[in-house]
Amino acid sequence: MKLCFNEATTLENSNLLKDLEYCNKHGYDYIEIRTMDKLPEYLEDHSIDDLAAFFNTNHIKPLALNALVFFNNRSEEEYKEILSEFKNMLETAQKIGAKYIVAVPLVTEQKILKTDIKESCVQVLNELSELAEPYGVKIAVEFVGHPQCTVNTFGQAYDIVQAVNRENVGLVFDCFHFHAMGSELKDLEEADISKIFIVHIDDTEDFPIGFLTDEDRVWPGLGAIDLDSLFSILKEKGYEDTVSVELFRPEYYQLDAEEVIKTAKDTTIKVVSKYYDFKKENSRVSS
Repeated sequence: MKLCFNEATTLENSNLLKDLEYCNKHGYDYIEIRTMDKLPEYLEDHSIDDLAAFFNTNHIKPLALNALVFFNNRSEEEYKEILSEFKNMLETAQKIGAKYIVAVPLVTEQKILKTDIKESCVQVLNELSELAEPYGVKIAVEFVGHPQCTVNTFGQAYDIVQAVNRENVGLVFDCFHFHAMGSELKDLEEADISKIFIVHIDDTEDFPIGFLTDEDRVWPGLGAIDLDSLFSILKEKGYEDTVSVELFRPEYYQLDAEEVIKTAKDTTIKVVSKYYDFKKENSRVSS
């Protein structure tokens, strides 16, 4: 199992340069780069070539660009902007060696029929898939466990990915989002594990289904999510790739960024090492 850091975990108390330094120091294998804020900030004083050079000379590598947001059920003008953004992300991913682009479905107060949501998602993902193929980059769709998200359960997201049926389109399996809208374990048990590209680990306070928000997340193993059941199923079904820790906890943004990155690693490994082996660099206690 490889260990990854999602930059949302230090959204307000760090930047890409610091995240890279601390994650590399503390033995992470990968990082998910936030393209909405941290990457643009980095590019104010650096270039994509600088970023590629860092990855070429250090242990840590880029797992994904996170994220292409609200890709489905958009107006024609909005969709053109989505395509333009995605093409730029493909160029960036190829230059730095990122494996995935995370794609997030639309979040809206508007009521949209599930059949229309699926039709739009399938159509858009097919087009994105074709664009991504020459670059060797895969699309990881992340359902969001909030009532206002158009794709908010694992079962719904998996059905869409199955309908797309392309090798470079799969899912982000986020434990918080799975829990937050009451996704069913049987859907995970019956899924083709090859369609899960990235696993996000997190935990949460014990609020009812439909009321949880990202800010309710806590360190892995310290909340209400049944992480043992989720990871035992993932292991049994043969998932062996990467676990990425992603938290949005406001209190954690008040801590020193290096402390957050170290604690995120330690709590993640404590939970996941029951089911997976981590290589020596990641299993050691960070100094």
